[in-house]
Amino acid sequence: MTTPLRVRPMMRLLAAGAGVAAGAYAAYAGMSWARYGHTPPADPLERDELLDAFLPEYDVVERHHIGVAAPPAVTLLAAREQDLMQSAVVRAIFRTRELVLGATPNESGAPRGLMAVVQSLGWGVLAEIPGREIVVGAVTKPWEANVIFRGLPPDQFAAFNEPGFVKIAWTLRADPIGESSSMFRTETRALATDRTARARFRQYWSFVSPGVSAIRWLSLRPLKHEAERRFRAAA
Repeated sequence: MTTPLRVRPMMRLLAAGAGVAAGAYAAYAGMSWARYGHTPPADPLERDELLDAFLPEYDVVERHHIGVAAPPAVTLLAAREQDLMQSAVVRAIFRTRELVLGATPNESGAPRGLMAVVQSLGWGVLAEIPGREIVVGAVTKPWEANVIFRGLPPDQFAAFNEPGFVKIAWTLRADPIGESSSMFRTETRALATDRTARARFRQYWSFVSPGVSAIRWLSLRPLKHEAERRFRAAA
């Protein structure tokens, strides 16, 4: 008799937590739908002229940053080599997308490290300032279950306007702060190429934006710890 009495409050607590999480997800998705096409401008410190050269206008944007007690070159290298799939939450987010859209799980041995993974998927490097910033981009139809990313040469990306696609560009960037610190920034922009793609992408973005934002946010603190660990070890 004692065990069921203890289990019931726990079940109610779990149910309440699930309800709160579902409500937060729905609220964020609704906010993403309402904000679609009305992107907030970057503040002067966030402004990215390198990214502006490839995608100056966009339908959606995600910006995240964190201070790191390591020089820019160390921070950027740690970001390039970060393994996002070490996080159980990140793995769950990707698995949820697979289940909802009916995607085929990728069981092939993927390379380790963020840049190695995304380039193996088809993303292309659009520009790079060694030790400071890298801009990555692709055109795609993200609402498809088994999404395909097609990298374009830098001189073709900005002008690409083939109907039915979404252009996505994102950055890894480390700005210097003093002699041995930096501010890590990552920004993701996306632009649909025509009205039909915009309608499909708006619906898709409303669904995935909570997960995309969570992945970006969850990646910041492990990156900070790894970059600072590397800097301490080198020193």
